[in-house]
Amino acid sequence: MSRVRIAPSPTGPLHIGTARTALYNFLHARHVGGTFILRLEDTDQARSTVEFEKDILDGLHWLGLDWDEGPEVAGEPARGPHAPYRQMERLPSYEAAAQRLLSLDLAYPCYCTPEELEADRKAQEAAKQPPRYVGRCARLTVEERLAQEADGRRGALRFRVGEGTVVFDDVIRGRIEIDVANLGGDFVIVRADGTPLYHFTVVVDDAAMEVTDVIRGEDHLSNTPKHILLFRALGHDVPRFAHLPLILNPDRTKMSKRKSQTAIDDYIAQGFIKEALVNYLALLGWSTGTEEEILSLDELIERFDITDVHKGGAVFDRERLEWLNGQWIRRLDPDDLIDRLRPFVEAEMVAGRIERLPTDEELRALLPVIQERLPTLGAVGDLVGFLWVGAVDVDPEILVPKRWDASTTREGLAAARQTIDAVGDVSFEADELEPPLRALAEERGWKAGDLFMAIRVAVTGRTATPPLFDTLVALGRERVLARIDHALEVLPA
Repeated sequence: MSRVRIAPSPTGPLHIGTARTALYNFLHARHVGGTFILRLEDTDQARSTVEFEKDILDGLHWLGLDWDEGPEVAGEPARGPHAPYRQMERLPSYEAAAQRLLSLDLAYPCYCTPEELEADRKAQEAAKQPPRYVGRCARLTVEERLAQEADGRRGALRFRVGEGTVVFDDVIRGRIEIDVANLGGDFVIVRADGTPLYHFTVVVDDAAMEVTDVIRGEDHLSNTPKHILLFRALGHDVPRFAHLPLILNPDRTKMSKRKSQTAIDDYIAQGFIKEALVNYLALLGWSTGTEEEILSLDELIERFDITDVHKGGAVFDRERLEWLNGQWIRRLDPDDLIDRLRPFVEAEMVAGRIERLPTDEELRALLPVIQERLPTLGAVGDLVGFLWVGAVDVDPEILVPKRWDASTTREGLAAARQTIDAVGDVSFEADELEPPLRALAEERGWKAGDLFMAIRVAVTGRTATPPLFDTLVALGRERVLARIDHALEVLPA
């Protein structure tokens, strides 16, 4: 049975790349009836925090990526037969594995000082050679090691890489061969202070947790030969490897927080919904082979095949994500959408951008107008926040349409006010408002778009809103007239 894992390090918030890797592991496990494991790689104690751990776990839960085996969380015990699932609680297992390698002479203590290593690196650089460990401590005798210890030096532990070629069949990239000579020499697996390094812990843990398939980003591809050598040295079966394409910025550089938004929590805060984000992440490097793009988590599980993942990098397209998010928002039933919108409306209130909270019934009445137009839940304030304030700030600069001047705008708004007032409260509906206002524009020789834009800015303070006549109805006759009066006051004479 396939056993896969996601092993994030709690040194930062849940990254979009980590989320995509977790999703592919989850989809593969569910597709083949396997096991999805969560392991926390928290040995970097200087940078790991409880807050980052919570962000990662909460983000995975929010996405619906629930693990079968993993650490104790929020008072619940660890799940699975291979606990603990936090690396700092697994230190004895790394120590035992290190002693095993030492006893087999597959690893050795290295007493090189940072100054010696830096001098070696500079000499290699000057000679235009790739950096590698020169092997200064690889053949020390027992007496020489004791002498180093007597001088107070504590040795880091280096793994002997040996000679030859590491060959493996990557599920996505096919056959890969790497000469051991290109690995930079014997590498450190345990620091002098006794803390194990990533290359070592990941192998010990994957073996202990019986991981059969390692699905991870292609930035780990250069690490894989080291890991294979360690699996073999420790006498373990080597898992299958599948290296996923990188997620790229639009300029095809590797996605990073310097150029892009990378934290999942930021997308949640902006009102991307989990169905859309999961759907989009799944398509970042994989496709169904059809034109279908809108797929639920269950549909993704049914169709996902790790062998169909692309080799080339996947460009992150924010506009495409917003489009897909909009499609999923359209699919939500009214009660669900209102529940999901409520926190974003409340956030508008807290930020002081609206003056009152609409009721659920008010939101329900707006759904026919806004559900088709929301790219994100967080856009609700920009779209219709003008409904929940007493008055709007109108910028005279945008109040005057491009083809009009202030005088024509004043004339147009005054005439529009009379026309709207004449409609009356009883028949204040979109299909009662549009014909007389269009007739007004035709009668005065104005383009309807100019008149409508002046009215839109006057009553909402903005140039982009839901359809004008639905907006007028939502505001109500009295507020529309009052806001047009205010707009006339701010127009320059």
